Amino acid sequence: MMIRRSTGLLLVLATLCHSLVVPQFQTRHQERQRHVGKLGMADEGSITVSTDKYDIVKVDLDDGRDYPIYIGTGYDDGEAAQLLQSHIKGSKVLLITNDRIAPMYLEKYEQLLKQDSDLQVETLVLPDGEEHKTMEVLQKILDKSLECALDRKATFVALGGGVIGDMVGFAAAIYQRGINFVQIPTTVMAMVDSSVGGKTGVNHPLGKNMVGAFHQPQCVYIDTETLSTLPDRELQSGFSEIVKYGLIRDAEFFEWQEEHIEEMMARDPQALRYAITRSCQNKAAVVKADEKEAGLRATLNLGHTFGHAIENYSGYGTWLHGEAVSIGTAMAATMSARMEWIDADLVKRIYTLLERANLPVELPVDSPMTRESFLKLMSVDKKVANGQLRLILLKGALGNCVFTGDFDEDAMVQTIDEFVAECSTQPKKEKVA
Repeated sequence: MMIRRSTGLLLVLATLCHSLVVPQFQTRHQERQRHVGKLGMADEGSITVSTDKYDIVKVDLDDGRDYPIYIGTGYDDGEAAQLLQSHIKGSKVLLITNDRIAPMYLEKYEQLLKQDSDLQVETLVLPDGEEHKTMEVLQKILDKSLECALDRKATFVALGGGVIGDMVGFAAAIYQRGINFVQIPTTVMAMVDSSVGGKTGVNHPLGKNMVGAFHQPQCVYIDTETLSTLPDRELQSGFSEIVKYGLIRDAEFFEWQEEHIEEMMARDPQALRYAITRSCQNKAAVVKADEKEAGLRATLNLGHTFGHAIENYSGYGTWLHGEAVSIGTAMAATMSARMEWIDADLVKRIYTLLERANLPVELPVDSPMTRESFLKLMSVDKKVANGQLRLILLKGALGNCVFTGDFDEDAMVQTIDEFVAECSTQPKKEKVA
């Protein structure tokens, strides 16, 4: 007999909440509730319910497309099976992961999906890495789906990081003109950013994420225990997206990170759960307000225009996405300061936090990137409109930013030149602020 226990009661409870509840995390200055209160997510479409075992952040969308993000640590098998199966549509599932995640987690999640149910679960293992986020690898998902005779009521399940989530989501968007899918992210990057909000796609040789669709999942299921097997470099890469939320809209979250970054680096379960939940709250609120990236949602791309140029030029997979975004964030902050939109102290705080997270804030010595290569690659960014490059830049107090094409182009070029010049073996210059 199939388990289809509804999680509706929890979501009804979430809807009735008028104040934001997040996982408890003691701070040295005893201001947890003040930090939480600033967000005001209940009025913006993101409501959170917390239990001892996990948090639920609701992504509130139109037309009955709401879905939950479950954030917990070490769910028991019965509970995990119930949560996942309640979001499976139809009787057939294709569970897709990569060859690095498969030995650790594929069997576990295959059994959870089958537990006490009559679900037919097929599996597919793809190669790992950003360099495999291509139409050719996407074709393997479609081929497997047809071989298994999956119909329009089938469900794809994405088990892995951002690459797997993006590709599986895109496959779900186009297979038989759209089927359901579930996200099970296993990296910080995927947990706090790519798994939430419905952006799916693959890379093109001329640009990152240039082929894709908006397609929302049925749920996002996060078990932070998967981070225990995540390499340090990938853990730290994901922190760049967490820093982003503090810079663009949640100043008190940035301050919390300044106080607790060492606990995050040490994989403290409470610190990670708090940071992931709060990041998801921010992401869900932005997606609610601007699902298709007409304006506000573009601010989530702070540092990405510069960062994508770095990724593309170097070859996908050379840099982790979060590493390139970290350099891009440093460039955006430097450019903002050059135009006197933010002060020098904020630039210093940004650099300091990124460096404490062991993230790069400059190009490596002897990088071959030039002003021309930056400008050429930035010109094909998705945020270009009518031939005009638009950037996300910081402006005003911490927690404020703008998405604009109205900026000083000389400041942008000078910032690029500064970072390119620092690739030489000459002594590093002091940052412009």
